Amino acid sequence: MQAEDIKKILEDKLALDEIHVTGEGSHFQILAVSDAFEGMSRVKKQQMIYAPLNEFIADGTLHALSIKTFNQEQWQKDKKLLLPDA
Repeated sequence: MQAEDIKKILEDKLALDEIHVTGEGSHFQILAVSDAFEGMSRVKKQQMIYAPLNEFIADGTLHALSIKTFNQEQWQKDKKLLLPDA
């Protein structure tokens, strides 16, 4: 599975404003931006991202995911730190 495959799955299944996926093999980093995360616990945010990927986690295609989630306000503050080219 490639980073672009994960990005497409998440774009198709979730209402995200931005999604950035990096990594290779079975280890990936996901950075997701949506106001839907507002007021959610960290666990709920991660569950939201994991849900469309569960079948790939279960069959071992995905082994490790690092997930960072932001609402729009948080993203505007942290974008330059996390994506220096943005």
